[in-house]
Amino acid sequence: MKTTLLAAALLCTAAGAQAQDDALPDEWTLEQCISYALEHNIQLQQSKVSTRQQEISLLEQQAQLFPSLSFSTNQNVSWRPWSQSYTNLSNGTMTTSSSEVNYNGSYGLNANWTVWNGGRNMLNIDKAELSTDIAELATEEQANSIQEQITQYYVQILYQTEAVRVNQEILATSKAQRDRGKEMVDVGLMARADLSTLEAQVTQDEYNVVSAQTQLDSYKLQLKQLLQLVMVSNFNVVIPAIDDSDVLAMLPTPQEVYANAYAYRPEVQSAQLSIESADLDITIAKRGYWPTISLSASIGTSNTDDGTAFFTQLKQNLSNSLGVTLSLPIFDNRSTRSSIQTAKLSKVTSQLDLQNTEQELYSQIETYWLNARSAQQQYVYAQANQKSMADSYELVNEQFNVGLKNIVDLMQGKDNLLQAEQQLLQSKYTALLNIALLKFYQGEAISI
Repeated sequence: MKTTLLAAALLCTAAGAQAQDDALPDEWTLEQCISYALEHNIQLQQSKVSTRQQEISLLEQQAQLFPSLSFSTNQNVSWRPWSQSYTNLSNGTMTTSSSEVNYNGSYGLNANWTVWNGGRNMLNIDKAELSTDIAELATEEQANSIQEQITQYYVQILYQTEAVRVNQEILATSKAQRDRGKEMVDVGLMARADLSTLEAQVTQDEYNVVSAQTQLDSYKLQLKQLLQLVMVSNFNVVIPAIDDSDVLAMLPTPQEVYANAYAYRPEVQSAQLSIESADLDITIAKRGYWPTISLSASIGTSNTDDGTAFFTQLKQNLSNSLGVTLSLPIFDNRSTRSSIQTAKLSKVTSQLDLQNTEQELYSQIETYWLNARSAQQQYVYAQANQKSMADSYELVNEQFNVGLKNIVDLMQGKDNLLQAEQQLLQSKYTALLNIALLKFYQGEAISI
């Protein structure tokens, strides 16, 4: 039975994984990755829950403008085992009772309404609205952070995919050189020691291919985990066509990017709203010196087990009241003054937070811009260098095949070509990543 249940569970798990695989794309574009993450990311969903909690708090503050109404009742039974007879005079009627068990009940309907409390209710509503807006901006900030992380992993996958291709091409060339070396050894044009060097180089290149593939799989796994894809067997991304115009696209100035980012980035807006919220806290604290006016009203009745009819007792004992309360603070042990000073310090902190946010935003934009410009300049050099190294290596390889170059020249040319290929790839994808992020900070959707 245990074996059967375990097999059934495994089948259900496999079926669920297969169903999920069927519902997802075979290859993911960057836009699909971002769209899926914004819909399914757990941290983002938690942030949305926090926003909803702030909306509920806003509704609660708005409800404080209206009166409160409550109903209360008390039912009491008493037992007096050694009680004596007693006389009760109620509404001009005298009754005598010697019951050991007595019962009475009361019923009340109470209403309270704060008519005026220095305007704190309205100010609390304004503050709750700001808190709701700040929570929504925190969700947007979380979404932006997720998009940036996805873009970084996606570009790393693109880079590593080409790195695998380059290493595979180098491996294919190494195998051809080894085979040619065997032929040269057979005809006496190469020493066996040099052939051993070529065979060792093939082994090293095979290791480089495996290492590059492992790194590629690692980046895919990290992106898949960021997307929170569970039990997905195969995960691949679309490799877009990239030309020089994409890499060498014109860059806006850091000042232009900052001006656009400052107008819409949620972290800036959140810091600005925090200052407004601090101003409200100061005003609310100052209203602690103001008087409070409230109204109260109640209606109540009661009954006992004195023999009078129940509804008759409720009618006879009915009482109503209406009251007005004026509360004027005179001495509150420095509570209001301390609240004002604390609120002012909180505003200073919020202002410093805004300055820090502004500096961090500009610093981040300037870093992206500098990385993009440097990578573009390196890309132009790397293209020329890679072509030069490829031509040189091809010439050395041809000369090696006819015995005009030794193994040292061949290995040196190969190392130079591999280094040039790596520089070209690194500058290419560094430029692409930073250009995409600059556009994102300007308010455009991320795309590669």
